[in-house]
Amino acid sequence: MRVIRGLWRWRRNPLRRATDLAEAWVALGALLLIVVAAPVLGSLVGAVAEDALQQSVRQQHHDRHLVTATVVRKLGGSPVEPDPDATSAHDTRSRVLADWMAPDGTRQHGPVLTALKSPHKGDHFGVWTDVHGAVTARPLDSVTATTHAVLAGFGAALLTAGLVEGGRRMIVWRMVRRRYARWDQAWDRAGPDWGKAGTGS
Repeated sequence: MRVIRGLWRWRRNPLRRATDLAEAWVALGALLLIVVAAPVLGSLVGAVAEDALQQSVRQQHHDRHLVTATVVRKLGGSPVEPDPDATSAHDTRSRVLADWMAPDGTRQHGPVLTALKSPHKGDHFGVWTDVHGAVTARPLDSVTATTHAVLAGFGAALLTAGLVEGGRRMIVWRMVRRRYARWDQAWDRAGPDWGKAGTGS
């Protein structure tokens, strides 16, 4: 709104100062940058982030494999490695000792987390591993990657708009300071006799 009010200084007015016109130019420039540059920059950042994240999605799906594990026995205690990509923070996960076959053909054995609510010996469940059978987090999905890219684009656009508005305020603040300094100099030149009879005669 301050930018819009600044553009009002373009109107013809016999009391309009040169600094008013300069502030109007600054306001117009800031408005154009916010309306044009911020969305363009946000789109570029979003597109770059989308490409990088989708490449990461493809790489993760290539490197990580979903294999079938078999429960040996249930383990007590706290989870070994909570899944940061879990769809819900309240998902019930059990810690079990399991066997599974790695994609490279080696047999693996160790503690893992399972979504089975009541795991028993012999139960089967899926677990994500790398090519050597080490348990890893599930790969990033394409929808989540796109969501992150969109958020990055919006963040870049908002940051750009904030920087532009901050720059405009700084420029106007410096202009106002210079204006006050010139007023002080004018009062100093006028001297203490300003307004007295005969001054300037």
